[in-house]
Amino acid sequence: MSQTITVKVKLLPTHEQASILREMSRTYIAAINTLVSEMVAEKKSTRKSSKDIAVSLPSAVKNQAIKDAKSVFKKAKKRKYTVVPVLKKPVCIWNNQNYSLNSKHISMPIMMEGKVKKTPIRALFVDKGHRNDDLLKHKLGTLRITQKSGKWMAQISVTIPTSEKTGSKIMGVDLGLKVPAVAVTDDGKTRFFGNGRQNKYIRRKSQSKRKRLGKSKKLYAIRNLDDKEQRYMKNQDHKISRAIVNFAKENAISVIRLERLANIRQTTRTSRKNEKNLHTWSFYRLAQFIEYKANLEGIEVEYVNPAYTSQACPKCLERNKVQDRNYKCTCGFEKHRDVVGAMNIRYAPVADGNSQPA
Repeated sequence: MSQTITVKVKLLPTHEQASILREMSRTYIAAINTLVSEMVAEKKSTRKSSKDIAVSLPSAVKNQAIKDAKSVFKKAKKRKYTVVPVLKKPVCIWNNQNYSLNSKHISMPIMMEGKVKKTPIRALFVDKGHRNDDLLKHKLGTLRITQKSGKWMAQISVTIPTSEKTGSKIMGVDLGLKVPAVAVTDDGKTRFFGNGRQNKYIRRKSQSKRKRLGKSKKLYAIRNLDDKEQRYMKNQDHKISRAIVNFAKENAISVIRLERLANIRQTTRTSRKNEKNLHTWSFYRLAQFIEYKANLEGIEVEYVNPAYTSQACPKCLERNKVQDRNYKCTCGFEKHRDVVGAMNIRYAPVADGNSQPA
C-alpha cells in the first residue's frame, strides 16, 4: 500500500533567481496555451518534441509543458471544443528526473544567461506536522514552483509506502471550538487535544491589531499579520492531528472516525461571540491532516453521519439538549458534552462519499 501527498517548501531565491523563475513561469504557461491552441485548430494531439518548441526553457521543462498541454487538450476534446481552458497563473514544472534536493536546497535546471544550468535554490520546509527530511527519502514526483503573494513556493509530490494493520479497534474524534478535539477509544480511554481558549485569544489579539493597523492604513502590515495568524492556526492543526494519531497508535486503533464535515457551519451550535471563530476555523483542514497522518500509520479514517451525535445518550439513546459543557441524561448518565459526541461518533453510521469542505 502507498499514499501520495504533497510537501510544500518555501523557496528563498536570490533576486536574480527570482527574476529567472518569474520569466520561466510566464514562458511555460504561454508555451502550453500556444500548444493547446494549435492542437484545437488541428483537432488532434501534437507530435512536437522539445526541439520543435522555440522558447527559452530547458528541454526537460519543455517536455513537461508538452505533456501538460496534451492533458489540457484532452479536456477540451472531451467537451467537444466548446470550452478550451486557458491557463493564466504563472507556474513552472519539472519531472522527478530533473531536480534534486537536500535539507537546505532544491536544485533544478534553469536558464542562466541563455544557457541551461542546474542551480541550487535555498529552501525552507513550511509544514511542521511531520519530518520532511524523512518524507523526501521516498519516491518523489513532479516539482511545481509558483509565486503567491510575493512568496515563492515549491510543491513536491511524494509517494510513501504505508503499513496495513489488522484488527477492528475504533476511536471516535469530535472536533469543536472550545475543545479543538476529543478522542474516545473502544475501551473508554479519553483524551482532550488543543487549547480552544488560546486559539480564541490569538484571534481576538490579531483582530484588535488589524483594527489599529487599518486606521493607519498599513495594508502591508495587515497582510503580514494575516499570514502570521494563518501559520499559527495551521501549525496548531498539525500538532493536534499528530497527537491524535499518536494516541491512536498507543491504543492499537485500526479505525478513526470523524464527523462528515458538510454544512458543519450551518449545523454547529454557537453563540454570537463564537460565530467569528466558527467561520474562520478550518475543520476540514484538521480532518485532512488527521486522515493523511493516520493513513501513513496504516490507520483507516471513516466519516460518519453527524446527526444527534452530541444529543443522544450513549447509554440509553435518549436525546437531550445540552445547555452547558456537562451532558446529563434522565437515566443518570453524565459526561462532558464533547466526550459524548466522540463516544457516539465511534458507532454512528458511516456517511456515503467523502467529507466536504467545512
